[in-house]
Amino acid sequence: MNLKVIAFDADDTLWHNEPYFDEAQERFCVLFQDYASKQEILGLILNHQISNLSLYGFGIKAFTLSMIETALELTNHAISGKGIEKIISIGKDLLQKPVELLPEVETVLHELQGKYKLVVATKGDLKDQHRKLHDSGIGAFFHHIEVMSDKTELDYQKILGRLDCNPEDFLMIGNSLKSDILPILNIGGYGVHIPYHTTWEYEKIDFKIEHDNFYSLKKITDVLYLLK
Repeated sequence: MNLKVIAFDADDTLWHNEPYFDEAQERFCVLFQDYASKQEILGLILNHQISNLSLYGFGIKAFTLSMIETALELTNHAISGKGIEKIISIGKDLLQKPVELLPEVETVLHELQGKYKLVVATKGDLKDQHRKLHDSGIGAFFHHIEVMSDKTELDYQKILGRLDCNPEDFLMIGNSLKSDILPILNIGGYGVHIPYHTTWEYEKIDFKIEHDNFYSLKKITDVLYLLK
């Protein structure tokens, strides 16, 4: 590899994120436990999230709207204003969660800074992701911040264009094989997968990736050994 740019996903790659959503869904399931089983409720939320992606995109606000739609479906539109207020409260709590960096993230960024152009390439709500980056204290390590509406091949090509970078000079590091790895491999870049202990159902794939430009590592510090 003759890399010029190294891009990092944010949620569950630089800092913890998915457990907060799991906790929020648990709270929602408790609110509506008399209407359906936990498994049924989680399935409805996921279905609404996926069907709403083209309208709402990714992030906490989109998730909150999907919870509200799920509640309307569960209650046959009989939910009270008070009930809607409780769901909005779950969403607001998510937007105020502390940012907890994953182990050794700062160490790795410090080692790579100056050797490569470092970039954040993440999905989600623009305001929330910028808030988390600010609160994380690691924003100064990055040359460029990209909050994407999605992570398709076209989205990555647009980033490469803005960075004036060829695919073969670009490495993407992330926890999602579907969003962080496959698209960049398909356009000729490099991908490093660092799994997180829990993954959103939408981001899961059911096949093994075999590609010359693909690396699967156990932890973020392994990136330093890969790049030696």
